[in-house]
Amino acid sequence: MTKTDPAPNNPDEHSPSDDLEDYGGGQVQARHGRLPIWLLVVYGVMFLWGLYYAYQYWGGIGPGRIG
Repeated sequence: MTKTDPAPNNPDEHSPSDDLEDYGGGQVQARHGRLPIWLLVVYGVMFLWGLYYAYQYWGGIGPGRIG
């Protein structure tokens, strides 16, 4: 017996219906995937900026402080 559905060559390739989850009665659809590298870089930069900002501006008397 022959198989009519060929398997994808790359296991990372997903058809639009693979692992598709419906929310809100089908109005919102989501599937599991990978995060792009550029988005991970943005997360890292924002985290470092948050640490800098917390260190630099934490405490004090508020706007107009001297120092």
